[in-house]
Amino acid sequence: MRIKQLCKILTVLFTIVMSIMSCSSSGEGEDPTLTVSVTEVSFEPDGGTSDVSLTTNGTWTVSNPATSWLQINNTSGGSGTATITITSGMNGSQLNRTATITVTSSNGQARRITVTQTGNLYPSYNLTPKAPDETGMGSTAVQLAAKMHMGINFGNTMESPNEGDWQNSKLTESYIKFVKQIGFNAVRLPVGWVYSHLSDPEKMKIDPAWLERVKEVVGWCVENDMYVVLNCHGDWGWLEDNVTPAMQESVNAKQKAIWEQIATTMRDFDERLIFAGTNEPKADNAEQMAILDSYHQTFVKAVRATGGKNSYRVLVVQGPRTNGELTYNLMNTLPVDPVPNRLMVEIHNYTPATFTIVLDGDVSWGNMVYYWGAGNHSTIEPERNATYGEEDEILDEFQKMKQKFVDKGIPVVLGEYASFRRTASSKFVPKDLDMHNKSVEYWATYVTKQAKAHGLLPFWWEVGATLDRANNVVKDQALLDAIIAGSN
Repeated sequence: MRIKQLCKILTVLFTIVMSIMSCSSSGEGEDPTLTVSVTEVSFEPDGGTSDVSLTTNGTWTVSNPATSWLQINNTSGGSGTATITITSGMNGSQLNRTATITVTSSNGQARRITVTQTGNLYPSYNLTPKAPDETGMGSTAVQLAAKMHMGINFGNTMESPNEGDWQNSKLTESYIKFVKQIGFNAVRLPVGWVYSHLSDPEKMKIDPAWLERVKEVVGWCVENDMYVVLNCHGDWGWLEDNVTPAMQESVNAKQKAIWEQIATTMRDFDERLIFAGTNEPKADNAEQMAILDSYHQTFVKAVRATGGKNSYRVLVVQGPRTNGELTYNLMNTLPVDPVPNRLMVEIHNYTPATFTIVLDGDVSWGNMVYYWGAGNHSTIEPERNATYGEEDEILDEFQKMKQKFVDKGIPVVLGEYASFRRTASSKFVPKDLDMHNKSVEYWATYVTKQAKAHGLLPFWWEVGATLDRANNVVKDQALLDAIIAGSN
């Protein structure tokens, strides 16, 4: 009896051992595997390519239900690891489109890859792309920055609903020659494109006559050997007020359409023309900064795609609210640019605003300040002395810009800065006018000097307070002298 039981046990053990040996000597017992590197792929309206790697222990095939707009370079293969490339054509419609690609293995496994492509909300305006042209475009951003010595804004002019509405004067070549003659060699040209200059708003088509007018002004500047920073200004907030998830797709579509038209029109100007994507975009946290990054990326991609000299043009991207502190804390990446060393960052400075630009009365967040800076506080009207935002705060901001950007080869444009006088005819008149005037001039010199000392490129916000555009004369020589003193 015991012998029979022992034989049965030995027989069972022998069967188990043989089974294990059989599995280890052939692959027939392996678990079926199939992995893909991604399960979702997305394309922009212009299309593109995306690589997907797969690994399986069986032969495999790929099914593509959307051959009209998706191509796959490799649709079958053997056991092991392989890479397939998915290519999408341009989406010419306004609608998003989706397809599901299925990878199937002979071992019974299958994986799905969802491919989406956003629609073109507006027509493509990149209709005549050119081959890259480096002629006259040899300077990097750092090299170009070194050529700009003193900058000025042609403010409240081409960004108004109609040129000259806010200034009672349009830009002329004689004014540009005058500005050059008094010492400025760089211009920031704020321009509105969307609010009142679309010939077909549904298609975001800019009035060709307006494009030609802006081109004329840019040409006058370049012909007089001045550098021009041409932007897409506030424009009633179509971008600036909509740094939000809900508006991201539509704003990016507008940004692409606008900059394709601007870049194509201005493409043949040499490196003295610089593009700036927006003005003062309202981003206050990391989530909004990520959305703003997408607007900057759209700007860079749209300009570069037009080719020609735009393939190498220096481009400027704005910090959140163009606020130095927010820019230091939130702007941790720059757009991907196929051309190295051609990007700049932009901030603005009106610190403290209650001194520089709040002129019509006290506000909820602070009282007006008339006196600013070391040695410039008033004993006659001490309640109007600055209590914050003086030299140390401005110095700290510029040091942060130098540390985060300038020292890494990324120039920073101080796109706007200014201090405005209160005069005897102002609504609110300082009791100590001499000390107030001294404060305004000191602020202009100090900010200009410290900006340049820390590698920033200052552009004074001029809207008719310092210069008389209609007659090409200086209205405030002392303030102009203060700016020049800071620039030297």
